[in-house]
Amino acid sequence: MPKGKSGGGGGGAKGGKGKGGASADADGGAKGKGKGGGSATVKVRHILCEKHSKCMEAMEKLQAGQKFNEVAAQYSEDKARQGGDLGWMTRGSMVGPFQEAAFALQPSTTANPSYTNPPVKTKFGYHIIMIEGKK
Repeated sequence: MPKGKSGGGGGGAKGGKGKGGASADADGGAKGKGKGGGSATVKVRHILCEKHSKCMEAMEKLQAGQKFNEVAAQYSEDKARQGGDLGWMTRGSMVGPFQEAAFALQPSTTANPSYTNPPVKTKFGYHIIMIEGKK
């Protein structure tokens, strides 16, 4: 029994990169098949504001034509201040309303973003979400 545990632990320690790749492939493959070939991952950017009024100020900037990443850097109140980039996120790794909105959007660019309007309310606050890609 300890040999099995040691071997599994050793494999994880030895192949940290490989382990991550293997789980990503396994998750992506399983979820992709379950969804019938639908997207399992999205490249997400967001602007998170605790107060609705601040979120609406950010929305006005976007509607006036300002780039999404610039508005995110100015208004977002989370770790994604560097242009609001959250990176690639998988189904199940986001809170319900955020995930639904993210997967419903079409990919767009920060210069000409397609984003959630009205903002999405979660336990973290109000989000304006855009996605840059799906896979």
